[in-house]
Amino acid sequence: MTACNVIPKVSEQPYHHAILTRLPSEWVPWPDDASSVNHEDALGILLKRSQKKSFTWPKTPVVFISDPHADAEAFEASLLAAGIIERDGAHLCEYALTKFGQKADIVVGGDCLDKGPSNLTMLRSLAHLYRLKAKVTLLAGNHDLRLLMGLLSLERETDVGSQHLFVRMGKKVIPLFKEVFDQYLADTQWDKGVPSEEACRQALFPGSDWFDNFPFYAAGFLTHEGIERELAKMTTKAQSFEAHCAKNGLTLPQVYAAAMKCRSLFLKKSGEFSWFFRRMRLVKKRGSFLFLHAGLDDHMAELLAKHGVKYANRAFKQNLMNQNLFSFYYGSLANTFRTKYRKADLPLTPRGAYVARRAGIQVLVHGHINRHFGQRLSLKNGLIHIEADITLDAHSRKKEGLEGHGVGVTLIDKKRGVIGLSCDYPHAKVFKPSRKGNLSGAR
Repeated sequence: MTACNVIPKVSEQPYHHAILTRLPSEWVPWPDDASSVNHEDALGILLKRSQKKSFTWPKTPVVFISDPHADAEAFEASLLAAGIIERDGAHLCEYALTKFGQKADIVVGGDCLDKGPSNLTMLRSLAHLYRLKAKVTLLAGNHDLRLLMGLLSLERETDVGSQHLFVRMGKKVIPLFKEVFDQYLADTQWDKGVPSEEACRQALFPGSDWFDNFPFYAAGFLTHEGIERELAKMTTKAQSFEAHCAKNGLTLPQVYAAAMKCRSLFLKKSGEFSWFFRRMRLVKKRGSFLFLHAGLDDHMAELLAKHGVKYANRAFKQNLMNQNLFSFYYGSLANTFRTKYRKADLPLTPRGAYVARRAGIQVLVHGHINRHFGQRLSLKNGLIHIEADITLDAHSRKKEGLEGHGVGVTLIDKKRGVIGLSCDYPHAKVFKPSRKGNLSGAR
């Protein structure tokens, strides 16, 4: 079996060639992995539904890259693998758009932050993509929004529902604060105006009575499992947060100073990264495909069916900046970038899946859940999911026994179908419906 035109072209320049050698050169029909479909035939159902007149493909090719997690090298390698960019320099952030990159819809599926190796380089690489006037949609990821919630909680009058949101970011955000401190504050009088260590501790950590009061505050809003999960998470994070700061060479006053600098960088109009949350969207729909970070619940399915995607994105923005942080972060809008369909999450029932399909949403394309063998099809109460987080960042890959940074992308195109490329799977996975069924090995 040889490479065919379903696989994007990658140029033979040395850097590109190094990426090409890590990608599959052959394709296979999308595998029917029974372990991934909850004992239901996701592939067969996708094939059947995709042949109906009501099923529509995006008019423009969509390139979906999710969960780069502060790894600009993995992000840019994936753009190269998709045929979106070509190098015009030897370093990160030195690239230009290809002809395909100029016309394609590029959807970044969220979680640009945390883990590593560099949050700031990742943000600057994404900013360069915007400068090139690429058609980019940036979706909200739970790691991205956790930073925003933590930063906002330092400004607003805190209550039981939000006073824990800074520490709730956990150890994964500390490398960002370290980067910010080193690049912006280390050689300045950073401690001028910074409170004492104890005052910083009181500002950053939830009050001593938070663990007693939170279950009552959240009752009727979160499930019992959700409340127990939050208490368990916060017990661990509150006990270890300061130790993780020290391990990264930061005192609490330095963390406080870095957080204030992050507020300036991300939340002020003049900040270097002010575009990041401003450009962020909750969902994007193209044809019968809904792109988002994690998944749906019944309430969001109803909202999308009644009001549409534009309304959902407006509601996301207004709730993000103007409403109670607790009701936003633990509500249905945020469940869209948080859910893993656990008991603690707001549920997607067969009724919600039916409502989504009636609204023209046949397939969810999302990240959020690490996969080691490329993209995966699954079926949740009759709603098809393409799980496209193929573990890009070097930090996660090392932790999970994978080598180097990841390379991978999911392409959706009415001519080529759905293509899953990953350096961790030996073949390109291709789904292209036809009257005779999914693609066979014939050329």
